[in-house]
Amino acid sequence: MITFNTQIKLNSRLEDLSAVKMAIEALKRDIVNTCQNTTTPGMDIILELALDIKEECFIIKAKDNTLSIAASDELGFIYGIYHVSKTFLGVHEFWFWNEQKFTKKEGYEVPSDYYYASRPFAVRFRGWFVNDEVLIDGWQIEGSRQKPWEMVFEALLRCGGNMTIPGTDENAHIYCDLASKMGLWITHHHAEPLGAQMFLRAYPDLEASYDKHPDLFEKLWIEAIERQKGKKVLWNVGFRGQGDRPFWADDPAYDTDEKRGKLISKLIRRQIDLLKSYDKNAICCSNLYGETMELYKKGFIDIPEDVIFIWADNGFGKMVSRRQGNHNPRVPALPEVGAKGRHGIYYHASFYDLQAAAQMTMLPNSPEFVKSELARVAECKATDYWIINCSNVKPHAYILALIARLWEKGTDGDELNLDEFCTQYCCDYFGRENAGLVSELYRLWPSYSPKYGPNEDDRAGEQFAQHGARVLMTGLVTNYNGDDPASTRAAAQWRWFSGKDSLIEQVQDYKKIVESAASGYREYLEKCLDAESKMDSQGKELLEDLLIWQVQYHYYGYLGALHICKAIEKSLLPQPNFLDAFYEAGLAAKAFRDGYDNMRSHENGVFEGFFDNDCEADIRQSYYASKSLMGFLRFHGDGPHFYEWQRRFQQGAGGEKVHLILRIRKHLTDDELWKMIHEHKERPST
Repeated sequence: MITFNTQIKLNSRLEDLSAVKMAIEALKRDIVNTCQNTTTPGMDIILELALDIKEECFIIKAKDNTLSIAASDELGFIYGIYHVSKTFLGVHEFWFWNEQKFTKKEGYEVPSDYYYASRPFAVRFRGWFVNDEVLIDGWQIEGSRQKPWEMVFEALLRCGGNMTIPGTDENAHIYCDLASKMGLWITHHHAEPLGAQMFLRAYPDLEASYDKHPDLFEKLWIEAIERQKGKKVLWNVGFRGQGDRPFWADDPAYDTDEKRGKLISKLIRRQIDLLKSYDKNAICCSNLYGETMELYKKGFIDIPEDVIFIWADNGFGKMVSRRQGNHNPRVPALPEVGAKGRHGIYYHASFYDLQAAAQMTMLPNSPEFVKSELARVAECKATDYWIINCSNVKPHAYILALIARLWEKGTDGDELNLDEFCTQYCCDYFGRENAGLVSELYRLWPSYSPKYGPNEDDRAGEQFAQHGARVLMTGLVTNYNGDDPASTRAAAQWRWFSGKDSLIEQVQDYKKIVESAASGYREYLEKCLDAESKMDSQGKELLEDLLIWQVQYHYYGYLGALHICKAIEKSLLPQPNFLDAFYEAGLAAKAFRDGYDNMRSHENGVFEGFFDNDCEADIRQSYYASKSLMGFLRFHGDGPHFYEWQRRFQQGAGGEKVHLILRIRKHLTDDELWKMIHEHKERPST
């Protein structure tokens, strides 16, 4: 048995492998978390170097009360260690992020003839891009800002990952050493060639033009190469703008596709030349992302064949180019079958687009859809490199677990039954007794995702509710036509969804979807609560913290968006009803606030404060914007004296018909006035 007293022993030739030692410490912690502190002897676990075992593979066998883990390299040992933890102790890949509960036992039996030999992974380089990591970024575990990142990288290694982009922008530089120390390959954001500091961070007073400052750009590239010497690195080469946008957005000299492609091609080769002068065996990759994809497809970009071509999905799991603003060409984003060279993908389990994506909650498209798209990737032999946008990990654990299963064993239908996968996932974290109830709820998730467009992947996440509501509120406030309200101009930033010329038409298009979504998520929530009522207390707590809060985030978000639509509609009548519009805006504010408070109520234990920096979907900002809208509507309907609505609803304020004096009560705040109106509307009629 593995018990509290089990000893883990290293072959002397492994003493210098810091990543293996960190994995051993994690296994020791797992033993403490799962084993009672008894005097029962435990079998030894021994790590043995075996150079004939394939790279990243391991063999585990039991003999003479000893469990040996044999491997030929660092990652092989790490994967073997976590295999022991999962197989015998029941510590699963997302034990930390899914708040797995452990019941300590005296020991865990290991069959005396146990033997397991791992196979090479279906994907060569595979890992997570910790991107839009706004929840992790401001959160600490026991006062440590580094510990959350350590738990990200541990989960990745438990999933069989071997590379990472360790954060966005400055975070990637801060946590690069930790990721490398834990055994991971380092690769880079497509806006940071070679992992270099962005030009405008280094030289904020200069124009970010390679033509004007080639020496300074190359200085940054050389510094990045020297800084990462000695690490396992997949060097990303390319050239984009300062941030996640094309460089020609800031350099009007590059006004044709030919000029843009020529510069990108030239700089890729220059970066490779610089890199090979340091390491002639360096492995390079380059992102065909967004506008770069279009240039490549048109034949304007030339990339050496020994560079790994990284193709990207559109943020919703479909292997086509992403929508940018109103531009959505959906260029196919996979190599031709039989294409030369090496190919991989950048794929989103989480996405942020200020339009319709899901960053706070699970991918809105189904596991079946994900599996199908990744099967297409495999058919095109794009399995040299998979980097998955994992964002803040916790909300996306289910899809990340699925993708890890695919990068391990491949996409063959016989290898992966999705129903069985879902049931096993729920069994792992919710317990066998709850797995049936919970797995059915997980299967329902994509069916409630709002369909906003004609394509199969046009399903909305929480940003459709949050950004949609705020864009339309802004359109009302900034474009409002007091002379002819119905002709108020459309919100320019919402034309990607509704290209109508007037705001009222855009609102009507949007309302159809959010009304159905609010009703659907209410139904989904009721099903969740019904299932929860049949579970034990431990299962209930996990269901609340892993799934129900996400359903509620959507429910309150879409409910708030629906009330915003109603408020705007009432404001754009030929004779605007500003009072009713004010009331609807208040209902929206209440929904958004309830959603925020509910989300924060699901921060337990080490996850205290986890949701504080919800700043990209930002349901809290939707609440603030709704409050501002209430003020705007009150100005139009009750200003400049602000007494008519109050006299109508406040007892003793003079009544709405007899106005002998202007006021006899102090002015109410918007909140006080709204509450009074709400109480009046909720009062039973007589």
